[in-house]
Amino acid sequence: MQMTRRELLKASAAFGAFNIIPSKVLWGAEAPSNQLTRALIGFGCIAHSENHLPFKGSRLVGLTDCYAPRVEAGLAAAEKAGFGKIKAFRNFVELINDPGVDIVHICTPPHWHGAMSAMAAKAGKDIWCEKPMTRTVGEGKRVMELVQKNKCMFRLNTWFRFQGQFYGFGTTVEPIRQIVENGLLGKGPIKCTFGEGQGFTWKFGWSGRVQDRAQMVPQGLDWDMWLGPAPWKPYTDHRFGTSFRGYWDYDSGGLGDMAQHYLDPLQYLLCKDETSPVKIDYKGLRQHPEAVGSFDRFTLTYDDGTEVILDGDVSLRDEPLLRGSNGLCVYKKAGGGKTLRIKDANGWWPEEKVLKTLAELPKPAPQQTDFIDSCKNRKTFALNEANGFRSSTMFNLAIVAWRLGRGFEFDPVTLHAKNDEAAERFLYQDDMMRQPWREEMFG
Repeated sequence: MQMTRRELLKASAAFGAFNIIPSKVLWGAEAPSNQLTRALIGFGCIAHSENHLPFKGSRLVGLTDCYAPRVEAGLAAAEKAGFGKIKAFRNFVELINDPGVDIVHICTPPHWHGAMSAMAAKAGKDIWCEKPMTRTVGEGKRVMELVQKNKCMFRLNTWFRFQGQFYGFGTTVEPIRQIVENGLLGKGPIKCTFGEGQGFTWKFGWSGRVQDRAQMVPQGLDWDMWLGPAPWKPYTDHRFGTSFRGYWDYDSGGLGDMAQHYLDPLQYLLCKDETSPVKIDYKGLRQHPEAVGSFDRFTLTYDDGTEVILDGDVSLRDEPLLRGSNGLCVYKKAGGGKTLRIKDANGWWPEEKVLKTLAELPKPAPQQTDFIDSCKNRKTFALNEANGFRSSTMFNLAIVAWRLGRGFEFDPVTLHAKNDEAAERFLYQDDMMRQPWREEMFG
């Protein structure tokens, strides 16, 4: 039996021999390269980003989309990017079952992320998935289980825990993690306030429209496939365009769009990668059952008393990002400054003191930040199915409180609501998924 590229890469990495085996021995004399192969599911806006179609670390061999004009655009873009003539798969099931594809990029709306990741994992593929990881705690738990059971590599497409400036905060995450990890904020619980005042905007412009009349499905669009596991609804331009984020069936507005970008690094810097909040409080309006609105405030409380406050109405604009139990506070970098700012009971620290303190603190442990290396050598990526599940759980808990219009309690070990059937129904929505996708994911 002939081994696939992925199986052979795994075998050679296990014996420490990958780097010294000639490509013609690995793949055959006529093979075009010894790179891992990848294919894209979905060719909307995000697929154009540098981590998807143009990415040069592996060889793009195909793509699929349920809208024919996007397939044509993707094939042309791939050729222009230097990948030659790649394959147009009829659908994503054909793509993930193709033995010539090693890595699957999931570039679809979020309501597809869970089912596609689960099916790709069962097919033994490595997975590069767009954020958010999943729409519900139940979907995230299932994806994590299947990825680990099938020994796949998994990467979420957000990166601020290990590189890049942390949005409006003005620095990378590393110095904030140093402060927390080394105990500068005291031994007690930390209070974290997270919103526009701290540099993070929630994009409340995403909101669904429930009065729109049904419209004709555009030529070349498989609307039933686009809906997939989501409840069937008549086609409207607003549901299909980028404004899909305004509907609970597909996403959760600006929170769904940005929360994994924001809260995954926050979870990391708070050293909370292995747990979840135990209590969720909500302040704001009750939401429409179909269309996403706005929120005033969520408070996510951990077992040790640490609080993460998501400030939606900007009433906490002047709060620091972090307030320690000893009174030490961490603020975003000032204009013209070199790093974050620190304030204690005696006032602001001079910037020289901040820089000196950071220079003397031990740095966080190194992270695995090359996903292609993860796939070749079976090294778990920095943002993977486990810690990605925990960070997606943070905002999925908030979404449940948002839709309920009230708070609830959560067990981070069993991953269930405590004595709250209504909350549990939102946490685990698998019975609301359409077939055959429910069976494909949970069967």
